[in-house]
Amino acid sequence: MSRIGRMPISIPAGVDVKIEAGNLVTVKGPKGTLTQQLHPNMTITHEGDVIHVTRPNDEKENRSLHGLTRSLLHNMVVGVTEGFKKELDVNGVGYRVAKEGNKLVMNLGFSHQVFMEEIEGISIEVPSANKIVISGTDKQKVGQFAAEVREKRPPEPYKGKGIKYTDEVIRRKEGKTGVKKK
Repeated sequence: MSRIGRMPISIPAGVDVKIEAGNLVTVKGPKGTLTQQLHPNMTITHEGDVIHVTRPNDEKENRSLHGLTRSLLHNMVVGVTEGFKKELDVNGVGYRVAKEGNKLVMNLGFSHQVFMEEIEGISIEVPSANKIVISGTDKQKVGQFAAEVREKRPPEPYKGKGIKYTDEVIRRKEGKTGVKKK
């Protein structure tokens, strides 16, 4: 039995979960509403303030979907109550970010500025010139948008310049000075 799949999902007060035919799940909470179509093989039961996910049999596909379905449901509940957040750091001489309206304006050492527009369900904050905070209710959207921002100038291994996640560790390389002369 899946360790993650069999764990119950507790629903906090103020969160409304609606399960429709075909496993269309809608979760409403203080931070917003999320709707997702989950796989029809899984059985989702809502009893009081707890949700259980069960699988029909032990086929390989159903075993793999069991934990996934439970994780997706749990992420929806957490998203509408607490929300998700990704923090990025911008390192480099002259590298800085600012927010103008709903656009993120980045100076990343190119001959031009890089613009990224805020998408629906995502909010961007720039607390300082070298920090970006991306937050929202949908974990997948937050992670994808953060990855797209990081992609504009990924960190390089020699000086560490670029955009990195706050908790990311960049493996550093020695430069040309590390080579022995004969």
